Amino acid sequence: MRGREVSLAFPHSAPADVSCPPTNSEIQNQLARIRSSSAFDAPDRAHKFLTYVIEEALNGRADRIKAYSIAIEVFGRDASFDAQNDPVVRIEAGRVRRALERYYLLAGQKDPILITMPKGGYVPVFTRFHGAEPVAASGLQPKRAWLGERTPQIPWSIVGVVALAIAGMALLANLVRWDFQGPDQTPLESAVPDMPQVVVKPFEDLTGTQESAMLARGLTDEVIGQMARFKEIAVIAGRPDDAGVEHQASGSALPLYALEGRVRADDKKLRLTARLVSRADSAVVWTRSFDADLGVRQLLDLEADVARAVATALAQPYGIIFQADAAQMLQAPPSDWKAYACTLSYYGYRADLSPQTHASVQSCLKDAVERFPNYATAWALLSLTYIDELRFRYRLKAPAPAPIDLAIQAAERAVELDPQNVRALQAEMLARFFQGDVETALAVGERAFQLNPNDTELSGEYGFRLALSGQWHRGCGLVAETVGRNPGPMGYFQAALAICSYMDGDYSGAERWAHLADLRENPVYHIILIAILGQQGKLAQAQEERNWLQAHAPAFLDDLRTEVAMRINRPQDQERFYDGLRKAGMAIPQTH
Repeated sequence: MRGREVSLAFPHSAPADVSCPPTNSEIQNQLARIRSSSAFDAPDRAHKFLTYVIEEALNGRADRIKAYSIAIEVFGRDASFDAQNDPVVRIEAGRVRRALERYYLLAGQKDPILITMPKGGYVPVFTRFHGAEPVAASGLQPKRAWLGERTPQIPWSIVGVVALAIAGMALLANLVRWDFQGPDQTPLESAVPDMPQVVVKPFEDLTGTQESAMLARGLTDEVIGQMARFKEIAVIAGRPDDAGVEHQASGSALPLYALEGRVRADDKKLRLTARLVSRADSAVVWTRSFDADLGVRQLLDLEADVARAVATALAQPYGIIFQADAAQMLQAPPSDWKAYACTLSYYGYRADLSPQTHASVQSCLKDAVERFPNYATAWALLSLTYIDELRFRYRLKAPAPAPIDLAIQAAERAVELDPQNVRALQAEMLARFFQGDVETALAVGERAFQLNPNDTELSGEYGFRLALSGQWHRGCGLVAETVGRNPGPMGYFQAALAICSYMDGDYSGAERWAHLADLRENPVYHIILIAILGQQGKLAQAQEERNWLQAHAPAFLDDLRTEVAMRINRPQDQERFYDGLRKAGMAIPQTH
């Protein structure tokens, strides 16, 4: 079960000085120190949020720091803003608090000034520290030193251990499904729909040495950790005899799998033989052997590499578990996993990106989040369908609210529910990108990529955003890796590689990738192909693509510069793309 949210104490190496509150200059210096540190891992608007509330407090306007004023001053909302219906301030405040926690835990342990933002409001609190006695501040709700309240002094040796232990438990609770539940906790099944469960049994050591036994345990733990980063499945740490596992699937109509492994190791070679078994009929769904050279790399690196290969093969979208579950959908799926079936249908829609499939998938996901409002993955996928309305122009005359606003709201809800959910961060990345906030989009994408580089859907989308932002080498490299590692439909990423080849001047290669993509129902696909054909002088074929657009998406051509600029960030890259369109006979006005 998910653990409850835990507030970490901020570790410090000095006691609070209640007699001398920090000066404005000291607080401003501390703010600059925080914002310039990589340990303060937050997007640009979180930086703006923190700066705004601190400046208001320092200027004597703490009483004005409300959700309404923050929404207008920081996020550009208009006077009709309603905090009950728009959670943007609450979501960003949580992000700021988490970023501050991380900063003080990693980089700010010896800083002279502690800045916190207690829950229940947005007014910052400032506390001075000095001296040699190790103490900890009182977490997210510290005593207000300038009001004369005493701050308890607790040895850092105790607080540090407790804080790190709690942090580890909170992380594990988010990643791996627990078998206990507190008296005031809501069962997971009432918050999110049931989903396939994978019991990872301890890998069997076939060599029988102390070193090989340690290696088998390490591989088991690493595989559990890597697989648990994928939020479309539930990962369970099993026991050798499987005792106590069956009850976890009681009442569930969804598949339950067991991952088993056998490890052989000598002085030079490691072999892991893994297999995925269906608990329903003991059928072997998948099996594979992984070989590695023990003499080349450090043991931990080797374990991580093997575990990533296992997790990617099994748990990624379009992986082995996805394929097995999608096959079951062809039969009569039980109603209690309809919401999970919606997530499968989303990835099925990605195969052709057709507007007809899009509409049905979006409708299904709307129903899923209504039935399961805490299902972060469904919120993320719903956000992606709103983004597709914009980027693929499924509804060129969409009614208010605009698709980008709906996409941002759904993505923020997904991230609020599960900040570690890579699909939620992917949705936020794309929403920010198409909103025009490219810097924030890439920062979110990098954070998601660091969380789970094995998720090829994420790495491909992030790579494409990097490329379209001008980082063509790294971005196109990630897209190419996705095409090589993702077993699912590749049309979208093949189209991305067509653009990569075009920008590299390889027009024949670009045409090959475009024809492999074959996204005939998507207007963007036809624009890409027109530019490629124009560069090769294939004007008759380019005219056929223009005819398709005139017949099926004429409104797409009304403001082509806006369409291109929304996707390709740098003006010089835009002009390179326009060059192909002009050579194909399209009239693209010059900018002045």
